[in-house]
Amino acid sequence: MSIQTVGIIGAGTMGNGIAQACAVCGIDVIMVDIKQEALDKGVSTVSSSLDRLIKKELLTADKKNAALARIKTSTNFETLKDAHLVIEAATENYDLKVKILKQVDALLPPEVIIASNTSSISITQLASTTSRPDRFVGMHFFNPVPMMALVEIIRGLDTSDTTHSKVEELANALGKSPITVKNAPGFVVNRILVPMINEALFVLAEGLASPEDIDQGMKLGCNHPIGPLALADLIGLDVCLAVMEVYLKEYGDSKYRPCPLLKELVSAGRLGRKTKHGIYDYNK
Repeated sequence: MSIQTVGIIGAGTMGNGIAQACAVCGIDVIMVDIKQEALDKGVSTVSSSLDRLIKKELLTADKKNAALARIKTSTNFETLKDAHLVIEAATENYDLKVKILKQVDALLPPEVIIASNTSSISITQLASTTSRPDRFVGMHFFNPVPMMALVEIIRGLDTSDTTHSKVEELANALGKSPITVKNAPGFVVNRILVPMINEALFVLAEGLASPEDIDQGMKLGCNHPIGPLALADLIGLDVCLAVMEVYLKEYGDSKYRPCPLLKELVSAGRLGRKTKHGIYDYNK
């Protein structure tokens, strides 16, 4: 059976982005959040995003309306019973995710696949808290979901071939380009990306170049669309620090030690764009 209805837990940035990607491709969506306000904001965000596509002549008004009609919202987890796949896209917090997964696992029919959009938490560990580790998988989308082509499909220790195949089929149906990854801290992209950002902060701390020149060097020399320091501000310096601390703990390798400047900036509350000040000052 192909996946025709996707349940999404969480109406935030990642949740509503996944909802848009599904709905535009003709897949029905059930988006659940604990607050109606969050759901309303999520749908509004999707609507605004689709309007931008219309302005660029990449979408028609009729297709926008059809996509929005495919998105149903609810504050009741019971509505997820009609989904063929449920994607958990809650905040990156292990205890919260486990609480949600246990609740959903008890409600869903046994054949339903559960996926987590986690960017760092062990898929094997999350799967073990459910009754269906063979039908549990990581489905890591990248922000902004409607624009980014990549989806990391992470296989836990017990993820079945059938589960992997169905999720890969869905990713392709969404127009994404999936890659298959074994379960490990940071998976593939963030395992490479965040230590690179951390190293850029070491370069800055050592006074080798200005933030602007470090970013310009990586953009022009490596053809990156955005420099590592600007990207760190976009991701959130607190998130970068948390990821590096996970790597240091899990791998036990000093190469993953967080840069002291990164710690200092986070301690000062300079977290990047979300606080209007990080490595760069966004108040100007």
